[in-house]
Amino acid sequence: MKVNVWNTILQLSKERSVEPRIIIQAIEESLRVASSKFFSQKENVKVLFKPEKGDLRVFAVMRVTESPKNTAEEISLDEARAIRPDAKEGETVEVDLPSDTLGRIAAQAAKQVIFQKVRDAEQEKIYGDFAPRIGEIVTGVVRRVEANVIVLEVNRIEVSFPLSETLPNEEHQRGDLVKAVIVQVLKGYQGPQIIVSRASPRFLARLLETEIPEIANGAIEIKDIVRQPGERAKVAVASLERDIDPIGACIGVKGNRILAISKELQGEKVDIIEWSPDLVSYAKAALSPAKVDRLQVVSQTEKVILAIVPQDQLSLAIGKKGINVKLASRLVGWKISIKQEDANE
Repeated sequence: MKVNVWNTILQLSKERSVEPRIIIQAIEESLRVASSKFFSQKENVKVLFKPEKGDLRVFAVMRVTESPKNTAEEISLDEARAIRPDAKEGETVEVDLPSDTLGRIAAQAAKQVIFQKVRDAEQEKIYGDFAPRIGEIVTGVVRRVEANVIVLEVNRIEVSFPLSETLPNEEHQRGDLVKAVIVQVLKGYQGPQIIVSRASPRFLARLLETEIPEIANGAIEIKDIVRQPGERAKVAVASLERDIDPIGACIGVKGNRILAISKELQGEKVDIIEWSPDLVSYAKAALSPAKVDRLQVVSQTEKVILAIVPQDQLSLAIGKKGINVKLASRLVGWKISIKQEDANE
């Protein structure tokens, strides 16, 4: 049977960014499935499909025997000779699907199964494209706002931006451009789910890489990041080169680098802290911008440190709603208690 589908396959391949061989395999499989309604005995069905030549055949391979017992695999000599006059017992003949039936099945297959197969291939391609990009910043356009998620379009692909991953007091309307980091790519029943975030520490890390060349080229290493999204973040950095001041490089001239990042984060304050292997030095730095007089380890087993600060530094060390000391504790991995310095000490 001659079919003219090659141009359609090429067009579909271009539109969906799926290789022609995937579409051809989908058509072959759909024809095999659909033809089983005609060959109802589980016959050995073969599909020969050469779309570039317009050739299409669907047939069952049957063994010729005088007295067929297995009608799924055997055909009588008389029936075989009606197909091929020189057929002999013990040989095989090819029983073609009638052309009118084949045409009807081919049309049904094109409508029902082929596009499902192509969709599966598209989804696999989307997963393959995005899975290696976890941790990458993308810019998407807001397409719709639902109950718990904002749907963005990134390179014609829909991605999920959960409201829990937005910054506080941040509002997004249809058509807005949103910059976020890919945090998860999941395989789901309805296709891959790509999840992005602006609240993740990973987003801040990528912004720092973008804004600070010394981090991008590896001269400065980000050791850890903790955030209270939209309010405050603490970033521990270490210089891998002696002549580079990690804090100065991250803050920039007149604070231009860190201010640009803070602006992107809706005014979130970003404290840059020099990482230290020494617990006391690290904890002192972590309480920045507060100045700490001294620290003492209260309990090694329970990991508790006491920070003693001057009276005028107490509220700064604790921070609004306790955020500063909470973030410092998370950064160093120890609970930090704050105590005001006793004037009589």
